[in-house]
Amino acid sequence: MARSENNEQQAIPLQRLNTQEETQRRQLLRRVFEKYDTNSDGYLNVREMKRIIQEKNCPDMPELCAKQLLKISDVNNDGRLDFEEFYKLSIEHPYFLWKMCLQYCKVVVPNRNGVAADVIDGEYEQSMKLWPPPLMMIIFSILEIIFFVVDIVKTQDQNGTNTSGPMATLFIYNPHLRHEVWRFLTYMFVHIGFMHLVMNLLVQIFLGVALELVHCWWRVALVYLAGVVAGSMGTSIFTPRVFLAGASGGVYALITAHIATIVMNWKQMEYAIVQLFVFLVFCVTDLGVSIYNSINDPLDKVGYIAHASGALAGFLVGIGVLRNLKVESWERKLWWCAVSIYFMLMGAGIMYHFLDPSHFIKS
Repeated sequence: MARSENNEQQAIPLQRLNTQEETQRRQLLRRVFEKYDTNSDGYLNVREMKRIIQEKNCPDMPELCAKQLLKISDVNNDGRLDFEEFYKLSIEHPYFLWKMCLQYCKVVVPNRNGVAADVIDGEYEQSMKLWPPPLMMIIFSILEIIFFVVDIVKTQDQNGTNTSGPMATLFIYNPHLRHEVWRFLTYMFVHIGFMHLVMNLLVQIFLGVALELVHCWWRVALVYLAGVVAGSMGTSIFTPRVFLAGASGGVYALITAHIATIVMNWKQMEYAIVQLFVFLVFCVTDLGVSIYNSINDPLDKVGYIAHASGALAGFLVGIGVLRNLKVESWERKLWWCAVSIYFMLMGAGIMYHFLDPSHFIKS
């Protein structure tokens, strides 16, 4: 009998604790409810539910989520939630309230080292969108294929290594024809051989589409074209007798643009250190091999200056135009530095062409 009384005595404070927690929970939820009840009509509609989702750190949660939550919680089927239905939702679906979106994202992409933070690890990857569709690099690639096929048909060279075709003749970067300024850009459409074309296409589609999914097509196009122009500009200054063909300047710009976006979105990107390591190793290795071959092999025709110049432009322009999901104070300073350096370098290159024409080969 004594044991029974003791058990009843122990159950009473437990019940009171639960009641107290419930009261506190209701009070907190009431404040949340009133905050998002923007028209103060005592109900939450789809738009107000969507606002809750947006402000819970997952802005890309679709509106369908809010509609589904309304549907399963709207007891009287009036298309909106009163406070009691809202409170019931918080109990039966705890992932909605109580930092629902934060918990959701933690389940999908765990935080680095299991440490909770204000910024969600993997937020960069979750910001990828299929609209507008990532078509810019695909369009560039199709144009490059068309130019290549036209030259093969016209020259009857099945290997695609003949530079006497109409496209190559008109668009290749030719150091004797610098006054035809379009060649500083259009050489990207001319390729020498199948392997040259295929390798550039694979890399630029693989890396470019991934960037377009997050940063939109026009930002990626700016990075790519900036790398192409920087490649020809650097080649014209440092190796003024070299002809130039291929989109490698733009390809290297895409590679270093990935490095730029990793730096600027470090906290928002999943496995950022691994991605940074991979891109750095690839860039350093490939540039090192290109430079080594150009010094030791007189027959080597790889334009390492174009690669290096495109890579530098891609990093600087990438910092300048690619999206930064959460701007830190030091990133603003880095942005200004990158933009300033890029425009100073390009301005100096353009001025050099105008002020020292004797540097260039006369046709």
